[in-house]
Amino acid sequence: MITLLIADDHPLYRDALKGALSLNLPDLRMLEAGDLNHTVSLLQHEDIDLLLLDLHMPGSNDLFGLLHIRKLFPGLPVAVVSGTEDATIISKIVGVGALGFIPKTASSADIAEAVQVILDGDIWVPESVTDHLEEVDESFSELADKVSSLTPSQYKVLCYMRDGLLNKQIGYNLDIAEATVKAHVTAIFKKLGINNRTQAVLIASQLELEPPEQRV
Repeated sequence: MITLLIADDHPLYRDALKGALSLNLPDLRMLEAGDLNHTVSLLQHEDIDLLLLDLHMPGSNDLFGLLHIRKLFPGLPVAVVSGTEDATIISKIVGVGALGFIPKTASSADIAEAVQVILDGDIWVPESVTDHLEEVDESFSELADKVSSLTPSQYKVLCYMRDGLLNKQIGYNLDIAEATVKAHVTAIFKKLGINNRTQAVLIASQLELEPPEQRV
């Protein structure tokens, strides 16, 4: 039996996805997670054949969730499920290792087809974007690899730096000491090979897929 993990913070969408898959692929065993930490925990303790990942669930933040999971579980097939159908965004997602991109507007039949294609080892994206996918350049691939080495806490700090917050403000938002924030910032600079906040902001901005108000 194939075991599939649905990682999405919206219970209603998880239910809808399970229903769509059950209709077309009755032999699936389906597990659920609502945030990145729970997703990683299940991946560590369960034999998962395919992960369906929401990019914007808690802890995931744009491309980080995908990069983090690809770093920890390089052999795991991952398909991203999202509300966007932008070819540039899908190109980045496939370029950093996802085997598929399933829009949340996809029909039950398309979702089942996508899952089957990916389980067979091929890449699946909507037909509407197939001819518009772009090659991810080497510099972006190198950047993604560096970011994948960050911990979830370090990535949160990086995002707050991108938003212009000072260390004291970051500490308040994360409920940690300012000294801990400084330690995270030092580790971030070292892992990303940079030496100032301006460079950190530029890197974080390159990974930002959509403005928050447009996210689904």
